Amino acid sequence: MGERTEILVRIGVAIVSGIVLGVWRWFVIVIGFINWIYTLFAGKRMKELAEMSEVWNTQIYVFLRYMTLVSNERPFPFESLTKNFSKFKK
Repeated sequence: MGERTEILVRIGVAIVSGIVLGVWRWFVIVIGFINWIYTLFAGKRMKELAEMSEVWNTQIYVFLRYMTLVSNERPFPFESLTKNFSKFKK
């Protein structure tokens, strides 16, 4: 794939991934707030909620690396998240 074609593909990826990650960000903010309140009253944090937030942090990092042409690894939802969610399976 040529450089110009790759940039056009990245524009599409930016639009879709940006929307998905933007909505996901608000979900992470809500669960972060819930984790803060829970920790305040229970005296311990919910590790699972913190780990879910870490998955989002990782995907934002992948997204920014892809959009700044540092990496060719496509971000969510174009890259499989099975590696990130495999630790949540019991």
